[in-house]
Amino acid sequence: MSEKIKFQIEFVIQSSPQMLYQYLATPSGLSEWFADDVNSRGEKFTFIWDGAEEEAKLLKKKSDDFVKFAWEESEDDSYFEMKIIVDEITKDVSLFITDFAEEDEVEEAKMLWTNQVGDLKQQLGSK
Repeated sequence: MSEKIKFQIEFVIQSSPQMLYQYLATPSGLSEWFADDVNSRGEKFTFIWDGAEEEAKLLKKKSDDFVKFAWEESEDDSYFEMKIIVDEITKDVSLFITDFAEEDEVEEAKMLWTNQVGDLKQQLGSK
């Protein structure tokens, strides 16, 4: 198995950090844009796409700041993190995503995130 490559991608989101965080950290928020359905039991989140389930463990979270998950079936130290960054001067809110993908799948993974975050922006009424 080849080594996964860490990549980061940033999106400007017109939303308050508090509202955005609800879409990143709660099953109901995540099911609005990230997956068809999301369930959680404690730190275990089940993401459902087209009837297929994938489980992730919530590794860390900080209210209105970030959430960090690791896929259960992942055999390495990879994770995905969604961090909210507020520019101190302009007060612009950005969603900073860190994820891992196989070398030949990085561009595809970035496109997937771009599509997903597009759905998130639509839910938030952001441009």
